[in-house]
Amino acid sequence: MAHNQYLIIVFLSIALLLNSCGSAKKVKINKASKAVKLTENITAKPLETEFKPLKTSKKLSVAERVDRYVKTFAEVAQQEMKSYDIPASITLAQGILESGMGDSRLATQANNHFGIKCHKEWRGKRIYHDDDEKGECFRVYKDPRTSYRDHSLFLTTRSRYDFLFDYKKHDYKSWAKGLKKAGYATDPKYPDKLISLIERYRLDRYDLKKRKTKKVQEKTVTLADNKVHQVQKGDTLYSISKKYQVDLQLIVQENKIEDNNIFLGQNLIIPQAQ
Repeated sequence: MAHNQYLIIVFLSIALLLNSCGSAKKVKINKASKAVKLTENITAKPLETEFKPLKTSKKLSVAERVDRYVKTFAEVAQQEMKSYDIPASITLAQGILESGMGDSRLATQANNHFGIKCHKEWRGKRIYHDDDEKGECFRVYKDPRTSYRDHSLFLTTRSRYDFLFDYKKHDYKSWAKGLKKAGYATDPKYPDKLISLIERYRLDRYDLKKRKTKKVQEKTVTLADNKVHQVQKGDTLYSISKKYQVDLQLIVQENKIEDNNIFLGQNLIIPQAQ
């Protein structure tokens, strides 16, 4: 009897188990709810060296951290200036300020060195960070170099920044004030901070300068109302008189020249034209 009861209990247990498995509902996965993996969509010239995020160095002084940052990114800023006409000094100053010298959360976790937010057109990865408002959306880049390129594109593809490119490339003060005027930052002291960084750390030395053709300049010294001309190779009294638009005889008389002879290196007083 006990054996039969045991068999009945086993049979009922198996039956209940099979019934519960058969009646279990399948959970449908809504494909639309799956997270879409966003990729960066920066159309630009090919990037060269890829940089890894700077390691946080709390023990370094501010000057040492700035120096470390500049040594790492000065060449990148110059290449961006060459391609997009944005002063390297401005780019470096913004990078230092916006990224906390490369040690901020956005810089170390998102490679975002310029505090550029997502905006509507961004299709890349994103990170949320407290800024003007809590939990704002910021762009994530694969490396800092891409951040520098996107900064260039950000300024050159938005009409509100167009007027900046009317300034001279080495007029970093106008650029700093213009960035604030165009709405790049809300901090009223933003221009002063950029200018202070540029002047304190001489960042303007990284601004590319046009190569000037060296010319042998004739030495002229102003003496009272007259000038002194140092005779150069090929000079004649006639050519000198034409250069200064002064009568040849006035030069001869002023310098007591005999037989119209002059020699290399001679200093001639050039009188005012009468």
